[in-house]
Amino acid sequence: MTRPNPRAVYDRYVTRISDQTAQLVSAVDGADAAAPVPGCPGWTLAHLLRHVGGTHGWAETIVRTRATEPVPDHEVNDVTPGADDDITTLTARLTQSTARLVETLREAGPDATVWTPAPGGTPLFWARRMTYETVVHRFDATAAVGGTYTLDADVALDGLDEWLDFSTLPQAYASQAAYRTLLGPGRGVHVHATDAPQGTGEWFIDLTGAPVTVSHAHKKAGTAVRGPLTDLLLLLYRRRWPTAADGIEVLGDEGYLATWLEGAGHWLRR
Repeated sequence: MTRPNPRAVYDRYVTRISDQTAQLVSAVDGADAAAPVPGCPGWTLAHLLRHVGGTHGWAETIVRTRATEPVPDHEVNDVTPGADDDITTLTARLTQSTARLVETLREAGPDATVWTPAPGGTPLFWARRMTYETVVHRFDATAAVGGTYTLDADVALDGLDEWLDFSTLPQAYASQAAYRTLLGPGRGVHVHATDAPQGTGEWFIDLTGAPVTVSHAHKKAGTAVRGPLTDLLLLLYRRRWPTAADGIEVLGDEGYLATWLEGAGHWLRR
């Protein structure tokens, strides 16, 4: 089997950041900046657009400066709307921030050395991470305006891979105690995407002990969750719920699934 060209993979992520941002901007065209965002309690579209633009700006700074240690992330978290925050102004700022990020990533290439909060240490980490930051927040923006959200299967599949890989890292949890609480004999989660291409779309997360591992396998687990790719991705990010109404079926210990989702997804909710 031919392995994908690393530069082509990287360029694909960079293009997706641009495309997903453009779709987000289009989704909120003409909307009220004060509209609430269901997936981000307490936030309006103004908060959301500031956050996405700030996150893109933060990642751009890290890559452009070849940072070797954490960079202050005030622009990610300080999202209080300003008096002039109408949709036109906010989307223009976001578009500019994204354009700078895309330009910086293309100039840096996938192999430069930069700080990353998880294994990686190159701009490839940031290109992939910013892709799914934007993918999920495009859903939030679309939900806020009552629009229809769709996502290509290959994007959702890779987004599931990324989240599940992060779920194995102790630093992804709120504390070591939260990490250890999930571990125990016989514990595991099987994730099955029902609409994935043949030979893909199944994961087994082994939680019998440290380190947690994830593999592409069909394996019996104490908890199993099934559903379409996009719905499963949104479930991991807590935008869908494990119910038939959201297209998701849970087999086994539903309580453990909720505990695992809460613990393993802590880092990506910050």
